[in-house]
Amino acid sequence: MSLLVPLQSVCLIVFVLLLLAAARQDLRSMRIADGFSVAVVATFGVWTLCGFAGDGPSLARIGLAVGCAAAVFALGALAFALGGLGGGDVKLLAASSLFAGSDLLVEFLTVTALAGGVLGLAVLAGAPIGPTATAGGTSVQTRLRGGLPYGPAIAVGGLWIAAASAMS
Repeated sequence: MSLLVPLQSVCLIVFVLLLLAAARQDLRSMRIADGFSVAVVATFGVWTLCGFAGDGPSLARIGLAVGCAAAVFALGALAFALGGLGGGDVKLLAASSLFAGSDLLVEFLTVTALAGGVLGLAVLAGAPIGPTATAGGTSVQTRLRGGLPYGPAIAVGGLWIAAASAMS
């Protein structure tokens, strides 16, 4: 067994920790630092290089993963332009899509959307989520205007992908 194979598992753990830290920051400030997205991309790079030592992904699969991430970024940029997602959310979503690749992209986006829906319903129900809640935003109208920290939903989708990748 090559030493690089366990390093792939470490990369998945780092990916999860980065997503959890980004979600925490988003919950507190409605912002996700660019460093989290850059670190996810770098972790994917290390994960991919380690994979070449064993039964890792082919260059075609890596190309598909990058293409999927670019498509997610393009659609996310459109959602940003329409006011549906924040810039940090778009970057983190696209970076996380690298780990999903073409095989798990639909699952990743589905789990993320479902988690985002649950998060949105919780905010509407009055759950103290995000900075608006701590600022005393109690009316439904105030909560709707306050925005939704989508980082936790992206983290849930990423956890799903990490678990699926670890099992394969």
